[in-house]
Amino acid sequence: MTWLADVFVRLVGENPVLQALVGGIVIAGLNLVGASLVLVWRDPSQRALDGALGFAAGVMLAAAFTSLIIPGIEQYSGGDPVPTLVGVALGVAFLDRADALVPHAHYLLTGSRRSDAANPPDGIDLEEERLAPVVLFILAITLHNMPEGLAVGVGFGSGEVEAGLALMVAIGLQNVPEGLAVSVAAINAGLDRRFYAMVAGLRAGAVEIPLAVLGALAVSQVEPLLPYAMGFAAGAMLFVIFDEIVPETHLSGNERLSSLGLMVGTIVMLYLDVSLG
Repeated sequence: MTWLADVFVRLVGENPVLQALVGGIVIAGLNLVGASLVLVWRDPSQRALDGALGFAAGVMLAAAFTSLIIPGIEQYSGGDPVPTLVGVALGVAFLDRADALVPHAHYLLTGSRRSDAANPPDGIDLEEERLAPVVLFILAITLHNMPEGLAVGVGFGSGEVEAGLALMVAIGLQNVPEGLAVSVAAINAGLDRRFYAMVAGLRAGAVEIPLAVLGALAVSQVEPLLPYAMGFAAGAMLFVIFDEIVPETHLSGNERLSSLGLMVGTIVMLYLDVSLG
């Protein structure tokens, strides 16, 4: 589907930083769309959310390999896997350590604690202290959205418009159910629907847009960084999938549905990647 890349270049231009800016705006806008769904879909079931998040995980999983890890090794490292895999390890390490700085999203979604992650102090009561958990939850999800914006920026910064478009579509697709899930969690903690839909959209834009631009600037100005940056974005995305999304979708007895959603998301993204690439 090179025609789509041609249309994108005609509309946006050939500057990779400008392309990344538009890509960041698109994925942030789709996050806002997902967050705003709660205005019309007022009470989504846990089963529906788990299936949608499973789909999102599948899309991200395929994109991490086909649009970041494999091109990082084959196209930008001359077949040497070390730079890209070093980037993957750094991305995982960054998200793992950053997770220790904010309460784990698992606790804020479910009220239960995980022994391997940072938790709020024992004094926090989700019923009595509603605002603090919501603020901390926004921080946790914002942290996990950082690699998404970076991945889009790195994709466009590589000079391969098709790769950037594939990542933009993948992350935009997964941002819709993620935005909805975050809004639902915030409403359950006591925030107003309309207010949080707006806050969720602004939060997504505040993180994903600048990081998309930063990723494009970094790799377009310092080309040897490209395989490391692609690996870093992929590693961070994989950490979010397996540490957050998959465990959360298996908490309510909907493991089969979320797993099927993951398979469908993977198939859809693989098709899109081949079509765009």
